[in-house]
Amino acid sequence: MKIVTYAAAFTLAAVPTFADNAVRSFGAAGILSGSNKQDLPPIILSAGEPLSSEPWFLKSGTYYEFEIQGDGSQELALVGPEFFRAIWIDEIVVEGLEIRPLGLDSVEFDEAGEMEIGFVAIKPGQYYMRIPGTTGETQRIEITIE
Repeated sequence: MKIVTYAAAFTLAAVPTFADNAVRSFGAAGILSGSNKQDLPPIILSAGEPLSSEPWFLKSGTYYEFEIQGDGSQELALVGPEFFRAIWIDEIVVEGLEIRPLGLDSVEFDEAGEMEIGFVAIKPGQYYMRIPGTTGETQRIEITIE
C-alpha cells in the first residue's frame, strides 16, 4: 500500500502547473497560436538615438514579434548572439520576404528599412542586444526571459 501511495504522490507532483493558475489553451498551431502572441515595442536604429525606451521582460514559451526600424542615418547593426541563441526564431520578414533561419547572430541596415522578427522565448536568463562598437547604455536593450 505504501508503494501505491508514493506512486500517486509522485504522479501528482509531476503534473505541470502554471504560476498564474490559468489553463493555457492553444489552437491547432500550439504555442504559435495567436492567443500566445505578444507584440514588443520596436527597436529604432538611428545614429545617436536610443534603441529602446525600456527593457524587455519576456516569458519562456510565449511567442513575440518586434520590428527593427532603420532610418538610414548611418550604416548600423544590431548584435545579440546570446539572446538569439536563447530563442527560437520563427521568421524574419523583410519587405514581404519571409526568412526562416536556423540561427542568427546579428542584423545590419545599410540603408533605411524595416524588418520584423517573430520568435518564441525559450531559455530563461539575462540578455541584451546592442549596436556593436558602442558602450553607452542607450545603445543597448536589456532583455530578461523568465
